[in-house]
Amino acid sequence: MRSRWLLALIATAVAIVAVGVYGLATAPGAVMTSPSPRPGPSGETTGKAPLTLTFEPTSDPTSEPTPTAGPELTTARYFAAWQSGDLSAMNGLVADPPADFAERHRRFDAELRVSSLSLNPGELRRQGEETAEVPFQGVREVPGLGGWTFSSVLRLGLRAGAWKVLWTPETLHPSLKDGGSLRLRETQVRRPTTLTREGLPFPRDSRAGDYLTGLGGTVVLLSLEEASSGRVLLTSPPPPSAGTGTRTTISRSVQAAAARALDGLGQPAAIVAVDVETRQVRAVADTLGAKQAFNGLYPPGSTFKVVTAAALLRTGLTPESPVACPATYTIPNARSFTDADGADHGTVTLTTAFALSCNTTFVQHAYERLRDDRLRAEAADRFGFREKPGLSSCRIRPSADLNELGSDAIGQNSAQASPLCMAEVAAAVASGVWKPAIMTAEPPADSPPPVPLDDGVAAGLRTMMSAVVTQGTAAQAGLPPDTAGKTGTAEVGGAKSHAWFIGYRGPLAFAVFVQNGGAGGTVAAPIAARFLKAL
Repeated sequence: MRSRWLLALIATAVAIVAVGVYGLATAPGAVMTSPSPRPGPSGETTGKAPLTLTFEPTSDPTSEPTPTAGPELTTARYFAAWQSGDLSAMNGLVADPPADFAERHRRFDAELRVSSLSLNPGELRRQGEETAEVPFQGVREVPGLGGWTFSSVLRLGLRAGAWKVLWTPETLHPSLKDGGSLRLRETQVRRPTTLTREGLPFPRDSRAGDYLTGLGGTVVLLSLEEASSGRVLLTSPPPPSAGTGTRTTISRSVQAAAARALDGLGQPAAIVAVDVETRQVRAVADTLGAKQAFNGLYPPGSTFKVVTAAALLRTGLTPESPVACPATYTIPNARSFTDADGADHGTVTLTTAFALSCNTTFVQHAYERLRDDRLRAEAADRFGFREKPGLSSCRIRPSADLNELGSDAIGQNSAQASPLCMAEVAAAVASGVWKPAIMTAEPPADSPPPVPLDDGVAAGLRTMMSAVVTQGTAAQAGLPPDTAGKTGTAEVGGAKSHAWFIGYRGPLAFAVFVQNGGAGGTVAAPIAARFLKAL
């Protein structure tokens, strides 16, 4: 019977606070007052203050509740004052309140960003003639977290003839017992709008930011924790699935491998990887800047010998054809060309000359077999070295004389390409078809049509590119098995040579370029090895 009276009394008190009624039928002497505006969580006032329930005895306005009234009236008054934010009234109902009673409540709400509080008292339990307690549940609203439910106990005692609240910090929350504290932790979670093909965020420091926007978006997750134990009491809802962003053709694992392969490199560089079958770009890690991995034009050096070799195979040479690889070769009535190692290798197969990157061999046979614009036509018509729509850039001019023809044959003079263009060359060898690289599900409407390579030409190039890795200039680079490729060291007037390595392995074709890096076999090929081993 007593508990039902208490609940009815509290409900009536709270209802009066909510609707602004100024009388309380069930508690004689109760009146409503309008306190000062209530401070918000950050200390500022929240506007018009809510009406607060207070109780005034009908006989003596200075007297406290009498013992005969029981603890129910004090309980009702305390809960009503707490829920309405009347800290002064609460303080007056507490036995020996700490000097910072009100400040503790304000700081608790401010630090944990509590915006509102609702309380639901349970049944009052007497524990003797002079003590009682009321278990209760509360819900605090915390923006970003929602409703934070807690349970505690309001303890009361008879002091100097009046029932008072025996307040301790755990009355606010049980976690505050014995000096405990709570904290609100903010954690930034990546929530980009552009995602990999798997629907995942790009790896950190992906080095692809020039090519794609929306890689760095984040959301803030909140959690309420016990400071000492780290126990999480409440967390904000997880962000929407990462798969709701825009997906690209980039593979997260391939991009991460490409980006990490460039870590610690002192020179500007780029790695581009494409899918052999679809030509979708799977990775672009670029420290050159300004999208130079796609648009930059650099002399490709000996990586261009893939194109020159294709043209020679088309004239009737085979990978086993015997060719000379002297230290120096002079085009009749024109200039001389030398090999990087300065050695005379005598007569070798075309495959060995390719693997050793014999400049003299390719200059001689370009002079003998690829005059009359045949080299330029091979590059432009079958490997994309021309003006065209698409992502990559590469070009070559008709040779003005034999000197230019010899230089073009070894990737100097007018032969220029971006790393993406040379990745397309490698992919053409791997698949037997040249196609432009894309970053969409399907090729754009204006995309250049595929160009099949002759079966014999493609097979011969694969044999020759495999020999580069097994017995040629990339044999010491640590490349994994089944890798095929071509090194390149492109001379640059007045500066250190550019280092290149292009190739393919499994479903990927790729190009590694290091601006002014030096020799392709000792600089670019080891970077390619790091990239492939990380996949």
